[in-house]
Amino acid sequence: MKTFVLTGLLAGFFLSSSAQNTTTLAASANGAPRSSLLQDAPAETVGMSTDRLQRMDAVINDYIAKGRQAGVAVLVARNGKIVYHKAYGQDDIQAKTPLKRDALFRIASQTKALTSIGLMILFEEGKFLLDDPISKYIPAFKNPKVLDKYNEKDTTYTTVPAKREITIRHLLTHTSGISYPGIGTKEAVAIYAKNKIPSGIGTPDGTLADAMNRLATLPLIYQPGDRWSYGLSVDVVGYLIEVLSGQSLDQFLRTRLFDPLGMNDTYFYLPVPKQNRLTKVYTEDSTKSVLQMPSQNGISADYPNKMGTYYSGGAGLTSTLYDYAIFLQMMLNGGEYNGKRILSPTTVRLITTNQIGTLNQGANKFGLGFSITSESSAARLPVSQGSYDWGGFFGTTYWVDPKEGIVGLLYTQKVPNSFGDLNDKFKILVYQAITQMQVK
Repeated sequence: MKTFVLTGLLAGFFLSSSAQNTTTLAASANGAPRSSLLQDAPAETVGMSTDRLQRMDAVINDYIAKGRQAGVAVLVARNGKIVYHKAYGQDDIQAKTPLKRDALFRIASQTKALTSIGLMILFEEGKFLLDDPISKYIPAFKNPKVLDKYNEKDTTYTTVPAKREITIRHLLTHTSGISYPGIGTKEAVAIYAKNKIPSGIGTPDGTLADAMNRLATLPLIYQPGDRWSYGLSVDVVGYLIEVLSGQSLDQFLRTRLFDPLGMNDTYFYLPVPKQNRLTKVYTEDSTKSVLQMPSQNGISADYPNKMGTYYSGGAGLTSTLYDYAIFLQMMLNGGEYNGKRILSPTTVRLITTNQIGTLNQGANKFGLGFSITSESSAARLPVSQGSYDWGGFFGTTYWVDPKEGIVGLLYTQKVPNSFGDLNDKFKILVYQAITQMQVK
């Protein structure tokens, strides 16, 4: 398996004094008014500078001019007001068509947060407890085994019994011991390939029920709860949603999350009328210049345009900047958006709290579906400690900063990408545009 298989009308008004600005920021520190939609507004109405935000134009256009990216799209919101929403460069460098703000992007692992929130909707309905063993609902996961000795020549192995059952909390925090096809450990990549376990990207055939029940018979790479290890855990979460709800993951997320929030451009498989908005995928040539990605291993980069039956909870969705910003604004609002309550603020607090104890996810901690910015990470960049984020395989990334009321998204479609430093520069360019910090 190659790497590929596996990132209007201006609202508001200008206030005439800094005292008035401070009052407004304090009043809106907990997010947008509950009845509001995300709308464009002058940056100055939420304590930011339009002129300073425009500094990112030169930086992003420089990456495009130097052939490091074909196109880049960004969205920045503060306190429920969109202060910057632009698309730069080209969607198709061969046809020379410009990238548009409403372009559809393969968000890959950004699917994980949506699936995790879907499960937490059922958590609030008393369907399960976080420390329930997954085998209580999916019996194939009973008595898991952990990889012991592995023979690389013929992909055979021995196992030892797991010290504990995999819990739902383990799945949501990537501490289950389950790895990933394509990008996981070398042992897992070989074992999963031999057993035809799908990655969720460009794998439209089959069902979650079949794949996850087969995955359950394969060895874990680590003991559950012993370490943080990225894997197919949230695909198992997607199947758990199907078991608990009696609906396909597609139907459940559509009826319980996407439709209530007005996320009208988020799909596992794109309807025909929207397929022309799907962005092209790019890679790099030998000089690291941008190059349109060819099909690999028979998997075409236009996979969201082909109908399928496999709904990957970890990697399967396609969406827009605006749709995903709605989802993040709901989280920032404490579980509510435009009068629709998805979760209680208490559940949002639980989701965005460190759930892995003394374990680490790189330099950060991890909640229930999100990376949590640590003190050390907050010292490296101006993002506040306690912010939460993730990204996707094709170069999409986002974060939410509850302290400063910020939602930020930067989307590209390029893999591999030798110029990921743009993500950090984007964060710096957002925070340097803040002229007034939130009053708590």
